[in-house]
Formats: sequence, structure tokens, C-alpha cells
Amino acid sequence: MYSEKDFISPDYNLHKIEEAIKIKAEAPSNIALVKYWGKYPGQIPMNPSVSFTLTESKTETQAEIQKKTQKKEDISFDFYFEGNSKPDFEPKIRQFLNNILPYAPFIKDFHFRCESRNTFPHSSGIASSASAFAALAKIIIALEKKISAEEKEEDFWKKKTSFLARIGSGSASRSIERPIILWGEHPQIKESSNLYASPVQVEIHPVFQDYRDSIVLVEKGQKKVSSSAGHQLMNAHPYKDMRQKQAFENTLKIIDILQSGNQDEFIRLVESEALTLHAMMMTSNPNYLLMQPETLKIIHQIRNFRKETGSKLCFTLDAGANVHVLYPKTEQKAVKYFLNSITDKEILDDYVKMN
Repeated sequence: MYSEKDFISPDYNLHKIEEAIKIKAEAPSNIALVKYWGKYPGQIPMNPSVSFTLTESKTETQAEIQKKTQKKEDISFDFYFEGNSKPDFEPKIRQFLNNILPYAPFIKDFHFRCESRNTFPHSSGIASSASAFAALAKIIIALEKKISAEEKEEDFWKKKTSFLARIGSGSASRSIERPIILWGEHPQIKESSNLYASPVQVEIHPVFQDYRDSIVLVEKGQKKVSSSAGHQLMNAHPYKDMRQKQAFENTLKIIDILQSGNQDEFIRLVESEALTLHAMMMTSNPNYLLMQPETLKIIHQIRNFRKETGSKLCFTLDAGANVHVLYPKTEQKAVKYFLNSITDKEILDDYVKMN
């Protein structure tokens, strides 16, 4: 277990970097099975969460890093997304870099020119902040490894990367490793932490290996209510305590299910978690609704298809209108035909890679 103090590394040899260097990093998006909703100051989750790490949906970032000729206290960077300057991205990135200064003070000694792209459509409703901040955290850590005066084990660097990514976006902590990730301290799970995420340390049943995720893009564009605002509304939520109790229980249950291979229990738990997430939004003050009529239509169609065919497909939802359809690889052909028959929305096909 690492503490916050472990990630404060004051000893650097800046002379190791004399010329401009380029660092590339990529980080996947993820989809939570047990949802993280609600946080305390410092991006500390109100409850643990468990996620599938996706494979194809990822952010790729390249940074050209130049040491400053004169030491200045300000953070210096340029950011380009898919070839274009994005001034509206700058405040979040600057805030992130300022917030991680206690753990990476060396970033003030360099200018960063970052170029980033997603392998999935921009504003598609996939959790791009998770993969974006995870990729940026990987670049920061890659630079730190080059100038660090101390040798550290790879496990330390992975945990510190997750720790930094969490400061940018809570769910980004789960986009560093694969395939099934736990974030959040649980009294019954050894080595669990609120500060960083780690792979679930159990043997995953073969039925859940190479699980597929077909993402139906019901609604593109920026959400009407940001996830950050939604998290804050949990502080005074009337059902906060019961939701926390449910999430802690479901964290243990989903780990048992992933070991046992019980797909029926998987379906019940994952769909319940998705609907609970949106129930918290609909019962907050102020309340709001992110699901759209097409979302509900697809949910009903999935349940009817499962009842009629015995399929093991199920749905989950992120904090938006889009539907993640989860199913075993053996059903891929049938599920793709089914989805194309019930919606004309764009569908992104992804999967969970075990190795």
C-alpha cells in the first residue's frame, strides 16, 4: 500500500534532459460495472467501483517536452486536439497540472506541447476525460522516470500514474491498467485504496474473458449536466447512505461473480447498478434526467431479446444517454444483428482484453 506521502518525490536530476524529447502515451476508456458516484474533496470516492477496461476506445497523446532556459514558476503548455488548438480544454488541463504540482514539481521546469486524439468520435458520450487524463498522467510519469534520482519498482510507477490521473478525473484512475479494475477502499479487500486503482486480484472465469461491449451512441455532444456537478449533488442526497451501502456490497458481489462465471447474477447486478446511477440523478436536488426515449427503447428491447432467446447480453449506462451492451464473445454475431435491427444509431464495437 502506498500513501500520499510516498508519491512526493523531491529529488530530480534535471540535467538528464538537455534537449527536447518526445513522449507518446495511450490510455483506454473504461466502463464501470459498479458505479462511482459522489466524491469527497481531493477526488476521494464515496464508494468503491469496479470497471472493465476497454481496448479500442482510447486516447493517444504525444508530448514534445522542452526544458525552459530560465526557471519560471508558471506552468507552460500548448494543447492540440486532433490537429486543432483547443482553448476551451486549457482551463481543465492547467487546473490538473497545478493540482499535481506537490507530486510532480518538475513540470514547472519544462514546456509541454501536447497533441492528442481519440480513436472514438469526439463528443460521442464515451468517458473521454478518463482516457485523456490517464494518457497525460502517463506522460508526466514517463518524464519523471527519466529525471528521477531514485530507482523505483514498476508497481510504484503504475500506482503513481493512477494517483495522478485520479486528480484530473476520478474514473481516469481506472484507465491505467487492465482488464478489470477496482478503485476505492473496501474494508474486506486487501490493498484497495481511495488514492489509486488496481487490477482485481482474482482469477476471472473464462466466460468473462474477451467480453464484448457494443456502445450505442444515442446522443452525441456535451451532457446537459456534467459528471462533476452530478458528483457534488451526492453530498446532500437523501439516499446517499443507502447508495454507499449498496455499492460496497455490490463490489464484493461482482468480484465473486467474475470468479464464478454466473452470468445471470452478472446481468442482474450490472443492470441494477446502471439504473441506480440514473436514479441518483433523478432524485437529487436539483434533479435531472440524462436518459433519452431511445435509451429506454433499447433497454426494453434488450430485455425482450434476452427473454425470447436466452441470450446473456445486458446493458449498462455511463452518466449519459448512451447504452453499453455487454455480452460474451460467442454471441457477437447474433447481438450485432439484433442491435442493427432495433436502432439506426451509430454503434462502436469494443471488448475487454485479458492480457
